[in-house]
Amino acid sequence: MSIARLLLKELVAEGATTRKVLERMPEEKFEWTPHEKSMPLGQLASHVAHIPSWVAFTLERDEFAPGPDTPGPKPAKNAAELVANFDQEMEAAKASLEIVEDATLKANWKMKMGDRVVIDAPRHEVLRRWVFNHMVHHRAQ
Repeated sequence: MSIARLLLKELVAEGATTRKVLERMPEEKFEWTPHEKSMPLGQLASHVAHIPSWVAFTLERDEFAPGPDTPGPKPAKNAAELVANFDQEMEAAKASLEIVEDATLKANWKMKMGDRVVIDAPRHEVLRRWVFNHMVHHRAQ
């Protein structure tokens, strides 16, 4: 089985659980923050719904250096919009994994903060550790 098929299987499984969480987001709590340093729940949920877009992003570029002009996720107004955004991002992520070749997944990808390299790993590792695990981490919050 190809690396992409294994990753696709994992993405679909984690995506199903993430979708259930987003479906159940209480809209009356979108502005709630558990701590003054935390982002509001609605912003966090919008971030989670946006994370699958990182799959294609990672496959299409060799490196990423976020800056002040890097766009963030589109804020959702309600749970239905969260789910719709997530579904759209998941479809694009799955489509990207269906056509990528193992050679691309084995090639290194970098993320830089200024001149400092914070990630330098094969794309398949980046997808699992930076994308999929990031989605699980924030879903758990």
